[in-house]
Amino acid sequence: MPEKCRVVVCGFDPMLVKAYAAANARACWWHVSDELYNEFQMKPKSKVQGKLVKVYAGKTGQAEATPDEPFEWECSHESGLAVLIPSEVIKKYKLTEFHFLELSIEKIDGKDVYPGQEKLSKKWWPDDRMKLSYTLEYIG
Repeated sequence: MPEKCRVVVCGFDPMLVKAYAAANARACWWHVSDELYNEFQMKPKSKVQGKLVKVYAGKTGQAEATPDEPFEWECSHESGLAVLIPSEVIKKYKLTEFHFLELSIEKIDGKDVYPGQEKLSKKWWPDDRMKLSYTLEYIG
């Protein structure tokens, strides 16, 4: 069974995200929990599979998309802690560093995450901190 998490999107300012996404280069990412990182001995280019459950706007703190779609994303070339968000996902949901993602992490490098149980991650971003005082819009 999965680890459920709500994470902040990390990345560059929206103008750089536009250019990097257009070039299919690393533009946005998120960090796995320390527990998963340690338990699965995650390394650069590890594969993370799961479901993208919701996308929250930092401007409002509200869900702006509920895709509930499966994904397989790769960790960065430098670290197994940072999971890269593919350019097509960034463009589809107009992601910036001012968004939050709710995810269900089901497999790491083909191994089941928490078989037979479901855990809420320590990286669950709190509801009262999801409305940001400063945001910039996606630049398409």
